[in-house]
Amino acid sequence: MDLDSIRQEIDQIDDQIVKLLEERMQLVESVVAYKKASGKPILDTKREAVIFEKVRNRVEDKRYQETIVATFSDILKRSRDYQDQNIK
Repeated sequence: MDLDSIRQEIDQIDDQIVKLLEERMQLVESVVAYKKASGKPILDTKREAVIFEKVRNRVEDKRYQETIVATFSDILKRSRDYQDQNIK
């Protein structure tokens, strides 16, 4: 495979990731509404620990495990930032 072909495949995967992240953020809107109405805190460390464990267990190729978990950590951080901006 040449570099251009590899990059085309990466671009296709990136398109899917963007679509899924948008869907995730649409659900975060519902989380914001719920937390705003109930007064629940933005950060739920127990929930995040569960997410990280699920992600860790879903990674088939363990060489990528820590990188993928770190990526999810970034996603959750951005989600919390978004919630913080929209709950106030």
